[in-house]
Amino acid sequence: MNKRTLAISGAAVAALGAAAILLPNANANPDETSGAKTFSSPVAVKLARSLAADLGDNGAGWYYDNANRQLVMNVVDEDSAEGVRAKGAVAKIVTNSMEDLKAATKTLSSDASVPGTAWSIDPVTNKVQVTADRTVTGAKWATLTKATDQMEGTVSVKRSQGEFKKFDGEEAAQPGDNGGAGAGDAAGDAGDAGDAGAGDAAGDAGAAGGADDAGAGGAGDAGAGGAGDAGAGDAAGGEQGAGGAGDAGGGGDAAAGGLDGGDAIFGGGARCSLGFNVSVDGAPGFLTAGHCGNASQTWTSDEAGAQQVGTVQDSQFPASDFALVMYDDATTQASSTVDLQDGSTQEIGRAVEASVGLKVQRSGSTTGVTDGTVTGLNATVNYGNGDIVNGLIQTDVCAEPGDSGGAMFAEDAAVGLTSGGSGDCTQGGETFFQPVTGALEATGAVIGAGDGGAGGGDAAGGAGDAAGGAGDAAGGAGDAAGGAGDAAGGAGDAAGGAGDAAGAGNAGAGDAGDAGNAGAGAAAGAGDTGSDAGQGLN
Repeated sequence: MNKRTLAISGAAVAALGAAAILLPNANANPDETSGAKTFSSPVAVKLARSLAADLGDNGAGWYYDNANRQLVMNVVDEDSAEGVRAKGAVAKIVTNSMEDLKAATKTLSSDASVPGTAWSIDPVTNKVQVTADRTVTGAKWATLTKATDQMEGTVSVKRSQGEFKKFDGEEAAQPGDNGGAGAGDAAGDAGDAGDAGAGDAAGDAGAAGGADDAGAGGAGDAGAGGAGDAGAGDAAGGEQGAGGAGDAGGGGDAAAGGLDGGDAIFGGGARCSLGFNVSVDGAPGFLTAGHCGNASQTWTSDEAGAQQVGTVQDSQFPASDFALVMYDDATTQASSTVDLQDGSTQEIGRAVEASVGLKVQRSGSTTGVTDGTVTGLNATVNYGNGDIVNGLIQTDVCAEPGDSGGAMFAEDAAVGLTSGGSGDCTQGGETFFQPVTGALEATGAVIGAGDGGAGGGDAAGGAGDAAGGAGDAAGGAGDAAGGAGDAAGGAGDAAGGAGDAAGAGNAGAGDAGDAGNAGAGAAAGAGDTGSDAGQGLN
């Protein structure tokens, strides 16, 4: 055998040896995706819960990979991974079990609970993600790092440039302040229809039955006692031009048609946002943040307090962060809709639990509609002064003061109520939400307006007569998702003046005679409608 033959033989032996070493590792690849199926988000959630129950202690959480439409299950051993792959999910073998992660959160609660900190379980990194805001310095930082240093490999720490705070706002704050997307003009004169910002709407509020031109958002008659045609499809609140100036908060009969999720509510010197309309034993009400419910027993749709809409029945904060407000008028036709701040609404027919990777949108009275992704579950946030809230949903969706209580949703599903966070809609940050499912269970409420009617009334993009509606009952806890039909035969728009057109919604400090003035807390702005949010629940 010559030298050349020996060289070739030696190379072949080496290659075989390398293959023998690499092949087992390839087979044990913790992120193996070959053969993985694609799922819609609802199907993935259903499968994940089934697999998690089967895995028991061998499971370590899961998340939905939006980009690839795959379910990723964390497991602690190869045998469990094989079972996961057999069901079409991606098996990811991880180091930390769910028991390890939960133990870490308990340690943080006992040893590192300092104001300005938050943490949540992140299945993507298989760690507990701790976030410290800019106030965590000196002794507070030392306390935090002393605890986290002992849990290296289980806990990771990052800094936030903002400061954790609840997102309730003062009544004087204007929609769109602090980098928000609001379009409302800050001044409103009596008798004016209101400036709809980008929609540049003009309406004559002098006549009781006058038609309020909602600018680019479409025409919307809201005469006294009329059916309340709702501009560009917004059946419940004030007409909105292209700038989406939000619901008007004049002195009209707001109770006739209820409010939408994301609309401004006022009480105790605070401005918050309505979350979702609900019913309790057939009576209409709505959910908002608990720290808002603690601020005032009664809530109005206008800053001046002329139009009271509801009274707090139950408020939980801290620990949790939700409140149930019952409409004072038991005949209120409260649609199960969220204001998209562009003249249209989103029907809400069900409530779902959040999952990491879920694409969501949020509607609030300061920043309008923004979108993002769920990044953590079972989050704890310490707002300071003893206000520590547990069991929250962590996201990268921005929000600002005045957005508290506002609706977080995914397509037609209610997901969360805005609690607080850091940053704003200019710089971004982390935002935390109370799970809607927990609030519904605790209060006995159901999404929608009970057996009240056929609801909907969302004339997407057109003039849209709000009387009646389609009544989509799918998924709605036994109730018509559309609620009771916005403004049907009622007193015009939900937030309009006393017989005046609800208007384009001037966000100024207008009085009860203004047709379009939304007080200081009108739902704002152009907002980002989050066109990609639908990916989460296809």
